[in-house]
Amino acid sequence: MTGRTAVWWIRRDLRLGDNAALHAALEMGRTVVPVFILDDRLLQGRTASPWRNAFLCGGLAALDAALRERGSRPILRRGDPRQEIARLAREVNAEEVVAEVDYTPYARRRDSAVSLYLPSRWVGGLTVHPPEFITRPDGSPFAVYGAFRRAWQALPLPREQAVLPPPAALRPPSPLGSEPLPAWEANPDYPPGEGEALQRLERFTASPIASYAAGRNALEPAASSGLSPYLRFGMVSARTAVVHARRAAAEAADETELGSIEAWIDELIWREFYIGILAHYPQVLRKAFRPALRAIPWRNHQEDFAAWTDGRTGFPVVDAAMRQLRQTGWIPNRARMIVASFLTKDLLIDWRWGERWFMQNLIDGDPAANNGGWQWTAGVGTDAAPYFRIFNPVLQSKKFDPAGAYVRRWVPELSPLPNEYVHEPWRMTDTMLRDLSFGIGRDYPAPIVDHARQRAEVLTMYRSALARGEANRKP
Repeated sequence: MTGRTAVWWIRRDLRLGDNAALHAALEMGRTVVPVFILDDRLLQGRTASPWRNAFLCGGLAALDAALRERGSRPILRRGDPRQEIARLAREVNAEEVVAEVDYTPYARRRDSAVSLYLPSRWVGGLTVHPPEFITRPDGSPFAVYGAFRRAWQALPLPREQAVLPPPAALRPPSPLGSEPLPAWEANPDYPPGEGEALQRLERFTASPIASYAAGRNALEPAASSGLSPYLRFGMVSARTAVVHARRAAAEAADETELGSIEAWIDELIWREFYIGILAHYPQVLRKAFRPALRAIPWRNHQEDFAAWTDGRTGFPVVDAAMRQLRQTGWIPNRARMIVASFLTKDLLIDWRWGERWFMQNLIDGDPAANNGGWQWTAGVGTDAAPYFRIFNPVLQSKKFDPAGAYVRRWVPELSPLPNEYVHEPWRMTDTMLRDLSFGIGRDYPAPIVDHARQRAEVLTMYRSALARGEANRKP
């Protein structure tokens, strides 16, 4: 291969539009060799998800088609990324490897190793503002969302003309060996690819975003943009999402609509907050951010955990969410908080068990956001909900699924129950149960715990852990 050549190492940026890594590789008219490494450590590791793997493979297929339309194609290799990138760079006599920076501990170790023996350039793109740009005056990171949000908003936001366009054409790479794309089965709820991501963003910001705040916590139908898997794999950039949201804000009819749009942008800022936390405090993937709450004596009963994962706890909203997760790879954010609170506060099971289960099942599972959400709900993380905030699953169900549509959709055996009892079927009298030919413990499980009793126990457990933790920190 002659001429100046750069390797574009694709990781979490399965797109051609607004791709700073691709544009960096294209500087000075270089031939660009797109490559994706099938890394078994990620594809088959302990937090690998069949849903996510299939979505990734579908995204690679869509990217392959988009590149071929422009005269190029992605090269797939399988193995240790450090070795495979070095091997490919030698094959094409590349002057440089260019990639979008990632902030997980594994990615940083991997990329640091590559930088030792290959000319490498790591560019932004995963976030609107890189974590290193959002710090206190002394350079230390923010650990409270409110302060982070103000600093984030104080920085210039991307304008439409700043969004990088996809290249019209690319120079074809010379013939190179490439692995076949693994077989994958599309999730009908989430067709993969940049085109689908942009269509969803256009549809959402054209109208639904204006009422997002009012319905964001509803369980059925979920008032979601449906963009989280696409942001997870960079099929659309966070910059593009903000540009579209700002365009909608400029056309907002009133303060209510504007507030709704700002509420959705807040979700993007939360995403960047958690990415920043992981970047600055990588230990959060192993232990609680708050040192005083690292020694909670979790009960960790395997039988209770199995009931939670299977959706047979006897609490309808919890079971509905966990069954939806198994069947679709996704659940609304409110449902994530409900089931996380139930696992940690009602079942007294270590939040890391739930964090890992989510990563193994979520199509949008992201190490930073998933960890941040679990630590927040468990009350052990940065900017966490107070440990004494304990979701009552019945009240949550009644408030956010008042007609029981969500419960009935995912726990169909409860469909015959009247609205008054669909959230707590154990309250039905024997006469009611007999008239419906419905049996608690036969057709649907009895509650595996007493919420009121568990609430009192977990409060005592957290208070004791805090007292011990604070005492141990005193000189």
